[in-house]
Amino acid sequence: MSDSRAPEVRDLGQVTFHTEGPLGIVTLNRPQVLNAQGYELLAQVDQAFDLAQADQAIRVVIVRGAGGVFSAGHDLSPGQQRAGDPLERYDEFKKYNLDLLLKWRDFPKPTIAMVDGYCIYAGWMLAAVMDLVFASDQAQFLGGFVEYNSIPWDLGFRKAKEICFESRFMTAAECQAAGFVSRVFPVHDLERETRAFARRVAENHPFTLRMTKLQINKAQDAQGFRSLLEDSLGDYIAMMFMPGFSTIAEDKKRLRAVDLAVRGRRGERYGQDGTQRET
Repeated sequence: MSDSRAPEVRDLGQVTFHTEGPLGIVTLNRPQVLNAQGYELLAQVDQAFDLAQADQAIRVVIVRGAGGVFSAGHDLSPGQQRAGDPLERYDEFKKYNLDLLLKWRDFPKPTIAMVDGYCIYAGWMLAAVMDLVFASDQAQFLGGFVEYNSIPWDLGFRKAKEICFESRFMTAAECQAAGFVSRVFPVHDLERETRAFARRVAENHPFTLRMTKLQINKAQDAQGFRSLLEDSLGDYIAMMFMPGFSTIAEDKKRLRAVDLAVRGRRGERYGQDGTQRET
């Protein structure tokens, strides 16, 4: 394994991809909107993964967010879905909310999500498809019933219900205790420690790494993981388009469950300040 080549940086638009010895680093680069994920950004993440797969010198991929935030979730601005035909709209929605995520989950090289700041909903989805999640001690995670519904495996079934029912943020330490986060570091150590770990992983033979990952993913699939994700996407779509219901909070630009979690961080929810408010 050679570490002699000069670092290279590719600006893909809303995503950057750069090489650092045996590491490929994918950066969500929309800090002005807290790295919210729209279809354009996700297509560029996929482009970056394709570049990493084609480069034999890259043995480990790290995914991170610019500006001290991993990702604050879905981009809910109008015009995200571009297709007009119903079948095309379904294919587009499934591509960006399931198919690409499964592709990255099955990526033939080890992957690490390096999480600082917010990791909300679509941010959780992206982190969840990585093999490992390293986080700063300041990271804030918010999972829920989302399109890529891996949270029962990420946290365990009862913990997943607790978090989804209440709609609240989790600290990195709590996510580590539940098994979702692999390691937690002080914020100023996160970059250094994640890169150091990734380079130690890269010292393994790539065939060993590939076969190890394949077998562990197969063990998860034998539990019904992939079929659950396919089935759950249908339930999510049904919920989205159910007459009389909207996943978006009224008069706000965020999901209902996310709005509850934000209110919880401000101490505005039932019982948080010793008072009882009617919902």
